[in-house]
Amino acid sequence: MHFEQPHLLFLLIVLVPLALLLFAPRKAVRNTFAPQVLKLLMQRTSTVPQWLRSALLLATAALFITALARPVIDNGEIRVQSSTIDLIVGFDISRSMFANDIYPSRLALAKRKFDDLLGDVNGTRIGVIGFSARAFMVSPLTEDFATLRYLVSNMNTDSISLRGTDLLQALQQTDTLLEGSDKKALLLFTDGGDGSDFDKEIAYAKAHNIIVFLYNIGTEKGGVIPTAQGAMTDKQGDIVVVRRNDSVKALALQSGGAYLPYSLKHNDIEALADALKSRFTPRREKSDVIRDVQELFIWPLGGGIVLLITALYSLPQRRRRHA
Repeated sequence: MHFEQPHLLFLLIVLVPLALLLFAPRKAVRNTFAPQVLKLLMQRTSTVPQWLRSALLLATAALFITALARPVIDNGEIRVQSSTIDLIVGFDISRSMFANDIYPSRLALAKRKFDDLLGDVNGTRIGVIGFSARAFMVSPLTEDFATLRYLVSNMNTDSISLRGTDLLQALQQTDTLLEGSDKKALLLFTDGGDGSDFDKEIAYAKAHNIIVFLYNIGTEKGGVIPTAQGAMTDKQGDIVVVRRNDSVKALALQSGGAYLPYSLKHNDIEALADALKSRFTPRREKSDVIRDVQELFIWPLGGGIVLLITALYSLPQRRRRHA
């Protein structure tokens, strides 16, 4: 056994003169304290003798100091092998993701699903990208999920004016961020864009070992895109209605991943998380060495509390009856 904060044990020295003072002859005590203070110190208010109360308080202080010094038993070092899965999550931030067929918007739902995903992928390093006609990085790979939640929830798309959904941009950005990995995992939150042929994206994913997991957001009926002037219109002045594109399913399945369309189930994202974990073996990282330390401060702390309660416990003395 040893102490993590041994320098605090020097506080025990302070208790020595205090003990000598408390247990000194009464004459010395009278010379030290004023008569009014002495009267309060010597007054008996309980059945606990004054000398015993003083001894208990001194022992309490000694035990508290010992607890502050943190006695521990060091059981040596333990080597911990850590392993992770690397995942890139891509958010489609094209204009169609602001359609109102899902309240309040498709992008808002994607952010909520991402928050749910973080609860199902412990032991995963996640990077985040945004894409429309171009792709950009929101966060590099990290295990700091609190920071990821903040970055995604506050992802500013006010300045985004690019139209279209270029999934190839998301694949290229993923290949860059996961360079050196044998298999690369990409989870896309998108409505699929307006393309019907994804052969180019499928070929790129296979060539670069990118496995795509896709959550397709939107409804078959579709919705309109709100703007400051009302619903978005095309060049002919007709209101634009954007629908979910189910053709993008081919990209997920032919790359070896999984596909999930939007549903009202609150835990549907869990299925994609399970598919991810079933297809990827955690990548083994370098081992970490930690100390196996057993804390013992609770024992002197508990003993000190018991002695303090005993010292302060007071039973009123039985008053003598006068004849």
